Amino acid sequence: MLNFQAEIAGKAAFGAELNFAELKFAARAENVALARSLVAALIAARPEANWDITVAVLEEIKVAVSEAVSNAVIHGYAEDPTRLVTLSVRQYQFALLVQVADEGVGIADIAKAREPDFTTGQEHLGLGFAFMESFMDELDIRSAPGRGTLVSLVRLLPQPEEAAPRAEQL
Repeated sequence: MLNFQAEIAGKAAFGAELNFAELKFAARAENVALARSLVAALIAARPEANWDITVAVLEEIKVAVSEAVSNAVIHGYAEDPTRLVTLSVRQYQFALLVQVADEGVGIADIAKAREPDFTTGQEHLGLGFAFMESFMDELDIRSAPGRGTLVSLVRLLPQPEEAAPRAEQL
């Protein structure tokens, strides 16, 4: 996970790192809720004044996290509960970085996988990456067949001069 984190750390616009959490959990579908809860709990901690995120934004972030974790569980590991998914969450002054990593089958063609409706399983809609891309400001996918996948999601937050009181705050 360090490669993309190093790139992110170089983005001065994100500001200083304020908080960090990392969790490893079994590749079980029910752990998607665990991942969502961890991200929501860190956001609720409000490390900075501009971290008053609306309920709508929180829901978008939680959907993106759910999709990334579901992809690791379902496509990366074929729901093998003996395998581990790693969730890393970093709060910066003006950004949230969420990374989901697995050491599963990997993705042979990332561009194809990012296309809406592409799926490796007929019972799935193939909209996971489309949701992640639409709900987050940045989506980075690094993968190789047989080596796993790292999905990095970034949500930018208002700079102090952009921050304004919101009617719908957490």
